Amino acid sequence: MSIKNEFSKYAKQYNNHNIIQQIVAKSLVRDLSFKPKRILELGCGSGQVFNQITWPVEYYKAVDFSSSMCQLHPKADNIDVKCFDFDTQDFLDDIKNDSFDIVLSSSALQWSKDLSKIIKQLSLVSNEINAVLFTSNTFKTIQSITQSKSPILDEESIKKAFNEHFNCEFETIMYKLEFTNKKDLFDYIKKSGVSGGTSVLDFKNAKKLYKEYKLDYLEFEVIFVKTISKL
Repeated sequence: MSIKNEFSKYAKQYNNHNIIQQIVAKSLVRDLSFKPKRILELGCGSGQVFNQITWPVEYYKAVDFSSSMCQLHPKADNIDVKCFDFDTQDFLDDIKNDSFDIVLSSSALQWSKDLSKIIKQLSLVSNEINAVLFTSNTFKTIQSITQSKSPILDEESIKKAFNEHFNCEFETIMYKLEFTNKKDLFDYIKKSGVSGGTSVLDFKNAKKLYKEYKLDYLEFEVIFVKTISKL
């Protein structure tokens, strides 16, 4: 495992509130060791991962719980877009007879209520998983100020879930997204799609956070997972 820090400045792109998600989706596809023909993607969104794939694909199953995102995802005869919550039995039933060269997931699995269960089922339909997940250290300074707990999985829980079913490689990266003013920074928090616990703050605590947050950047910690072999 390696730990890296990367600093990103996107002063002209603050109207785009999923910058980090785009960065990690691109990295996920770029770092694939082969060009899979049959792909299952969990948390497909509007197609951030699919749009990075530059080779011919035989079959692509794209899954997301948001019907509005599914509507935005690219469509074709070889693309099967399914609106499922990947924590549900309906999803597991839908894939149980499938077979894929690889399972991809970017910025989604950290929300799972039972990650180990999902990984176990995925191991039955594919020998390989490449995923990137946000960890609970995302917005860690905000959590410290507000004394709140992250709603997403921590790094060790993610590793444990994958290691129960696969031998894996992990790489943890802390991205720091810089802002020119505090208003833009707090607007980004609200719209980024990665909760820092601010959505449940009352006025008093929100005011405290605005006053005490001294950094000119936001912290996003992600873990890249590559499965090597099944156990």
